[in-house]
Amino acid sequence: MWASQFIDYERPRQWLNSGGLGTMGYSVPAAMGAQVGNPDRVVWAIDGDGCFQMTNQELATCAINNIPIKVAVINNSSLGMVRQWQTLFYESRYSNTDLNTALNPSGEEVVRIPDFLKLAEAYGCVGLRCEREEDIDDVIAQAMEVTDRPVVVDFVVSRDSMVWPMVPAGVSNSDIQVARNMTPDWDEEE
Repeated sequence: MWASQFIDYERPRQWLNSGGLGTMGYSVPAAMGAQVGNPDRVVWAIDGDGCFQMTNQELATCAINNIPIKVAVINNSSLGMVRQWQTLFYESRYSNTDLNTALNPSGEEVVRIPDFLKLAEAYGCVGLRCEREEDIDDVIAQAMEVTDRPVVVDFVVSRDSMVWPMVPAGVSNSDIQVARNMTPDWDEEE
């Protein structure tokens, strides 16, 4: 959903998505197909960390078959959309959304499970991490320099990052929210 809001698309069929159907694991296989169909173009998969874990094993197919996709993992260490619903509609009662990235018991370093850089390297890909907003352009430039194999970029964001718009459970799509408790004024006839 973030990609649909923040990227300007300039030609038809430039952006593929699952249409907001909540399909986990769509991005990497879709990017693979797009890259094979358009070998002279740069293809990015933009994926949440939970969704990426559904199909990241396809990086092996990419590495073996020279499919040099780039994967931007938006990593909030949780199943973000489910967590967002729990925050907004269930009084922050979190259940089974934590993907276990935390400080180790001594509090000295972050333990990442999984560590997407190591995962990328294990599949024969380049792994990069971006933890600060001021490093975004540089990390993307590094990813763009790699053309001979897949690249995975672990973009670390806040666990409480939210994606808009969204539709609460049990209501019509016309009740879409664009921010907490904010719906657009559709100027509908009554």
